[in-house]
Amino acid sequence: MKLYRIGEVARLASLSHRTIDYYTKIGLLTPVKRSSSNYRYYDDETLQRLKRIEMMKKEKYTLEEIKSSLDLLSKVSKNEDVTDKLASVQLQMQQLEKEVKELSPLLEQMKPQQARKLYKLLTPQSAACIEALLLFLGKGPLL
Repeated sequence: MKLYRIGEVARLASLSHRTIDYYTKIGLLTPVKRSSSNYRYYDDETLQRLKRIEMMKKEKYTLEEIKSSLDLLSKVSKNEDVTDKLASVQLQMQQLEKEVKELSPLLEQMKPQQARKLYKLLTPQSAACIEALLLFLGKGPLL
């Protein structure tokens, strides 16, 4: 297992030393070990976690929300591949939810005949997903 000092992690992740230090301070990152001279060492999983953090920041999550989400995902699985997939699915679902919220008023303005035509153009999986999100948001079914 390759270990990196804070400067190496910052360089590899294209972030500042201060950012890595801050993320460690607030608990987003945890050093794998400390040297006798108190240097912090991080591993490849830290680099993966930093990618997830940056991806979630681009989606406008707060650092507190990111920490909560990653903590929950870490409890589900220690396997980083599983955690990566779960984080990706979670982001996609939240993006879909946002888009359905934006689409919902437009759908409500449609006449029933227009909605039926639109519904026929969707794949069954897409229609089911939209209906599920609308129900989840308390908007009722598409038709």
